[in-house]
Amino acid sequence: MVTPANVAQIPGLNTLGISLARVDYAPYGLNPPHTHPRATEILTVLEGTLYVGFVTSNPDNRLISKVLYKGDVFVFPKGLIHFHSQNPGVITIANAVFGSKPAISADVLTKAFQVDKKVVDYLQSQF
Repeated sequence: MVTPANVAQIPGLNTLGISLARVDYAPYGLNPPHTHPRATEILTVLEGTLYVGFVTSNPDNRLISKVLYKGDVFVFPKGLIHFHSQNPGVITIANAVFGSKPAISADVLTKAFQVDKKVVDYLQSQF
């Protein structure tokens, strides 16, 4: 469950580039890979543990990840793909890439992922 605290709830935050949220995870919960193009994210664990990570920019595309415990803080740099999970084995960005509406061109995805168009067509058909 996400409880936001951004400009919609606190108008005084307008133009400050600040947004907050409290996220309560169900067991094995996941906040799938996503980005914030205009903000850095700071996460603090209040209770339990959480597996988090982000992928650095090209050309390295290096995964930086860690298991966080109560009291730990982690920073996700602005614009980088990142995730939070209580189940480190389930991390996917497929919904955003292959399930977008309207669909991203199969030609673009074929080149980006260096796979055959049939693979892209199949993946897009799953959403």
